Amino acid sequence: MLQCNGRAMTQHPSPLSREPVCAALAGAVAMAVAMGLGRFFYTPVLPGMMAGLGLDAADAGIIAAANFSGYLLGAVLAAYGWAAGYERRLAVGSLAVTVLLLIAMGLLSGVAALSAVRFMAGVASAFGLIFTSGIVLSIGLAHREPRVQMAHFSGVGIGIALSAVVVYLLSLVTVPAVAAWRIDWFAGALLGAAGLAAVAWLLPRPMGSAVATREPAIVWTRPLAALTLSYGLFGIGYVVTATFIVAIAREGAESPLLECLTWLVTGVAAALSLLAWKPVERRCGVAVTYLSAILVEAAGVAATVMLPSPFSALIGGGLLGLTFVVITAYGLQLGRMLASDSARRVLALMTAAFGVGQIVGPLGAGFLAARTGSYALPSLAAAGLLVAAAVIAALGGVPSIKSR
Repeated sequence: MLQCNGRAMTQHPSPLSREPVCAALAGAVAMAVAMGLGRFFYTPVLPGMMAGLGLDAADAGIIAAANFSGYLLGAVLAAYGWAAGYERRLAVGSLAVTVLLLIAMGLLSGVAALSAVRFMAGVASAFGLIFTSGIVLSIGLAHREPRVQMAHFSGVGIGIALSAVVVYLLSLVTVPAVAAWRIDWFAGALLGAAGLAAVAWLLPRPMGSAVATREPAIVWTRPLAALTLSYGLFGIGYVVTATFIVAIAREGAESPLLECLTWLVTGVAAALSLLAWKPVERRCGVAVTYLSAILVEAAGVAATVMLPSPFSALIGGGLLGLTFVVITAYGLQLGRMLASDSARRVLALMTAAFGVGQIVGPLGAGFLAARTGSYALPSLAAAGLLVAAAVIAALGGVPSIKSR
């Protein structure tokens, strides 16, 4: 007998525990719901929303920024010890809230109402990410099974890829344009509900006793300051493409298939990204991998507006997916290395820097795109900020950080 989520499950005698398997599956599905759907489903539905509601790029940027504001608040709140003992309830509850908010997006209209819903969805996504990760990654670490972490974070890309397919298949159904995007949101909610049921069944209970402890203040060093600033600039640079890439694909060619393929490529690349970068990390270390991924992402962001369609969207989406999960995971890992005695504090601080960048990014990009009539200028500016992020980290001594 073994327990997965506190339920007894029979199995044939085996020296291997199924707990890491349950944790990996639950983590992947939870990330698909919390991030792939709750956070990034907005991207493939955005072109239809803009057409159906008459939104311009500035309106779309405001709604996106509201989501990232909620994510910032949720991540900072979740980083402290008030939730000790309630992690599993909060993880599953946040997914349930995500499903309800997906439904709300299909029911409402207007920038203010949609922004309010996306703000709450941002809080729910952050809670889902942090509380689920705390459970899943601790189990992977306890069992010395690195594949748990890889499977867990691959769920983000899996959710993105599924959302691309769902939106494309629904585009083949004859529905008035004014209502088509609403059906997309309802379909996303249905998919999220299935994922919620799976996580509620599979997610194990936290290991050990979760006791909130007061951490010491962060000891600032030059590499930590450089890393934090770099991570904030990454938040600006990646989010412009992550928010508008499907709209950019539609601008280049009015093709639902291209829009689907762009987001599908992004999701598949994200799902495989940690595995793809593992040889680089083994050979060069976490810090060099972090810097390299930022530069690759800068090239992808620039490609979205510099290459001819359809290569611009497909290559840009592929390079975005190949890098943003890796930069996120390795950036936070570097922060923990530099402030190991203040792990929660540094997580909150770096998440705050990243969150501010995510808020500024879509607001600025939406404004520039609305003024210029193109996504070229904001995308090139975002690519420049990513290069700056890599330069700042390199000059600040981040490459000297040794993995441990």
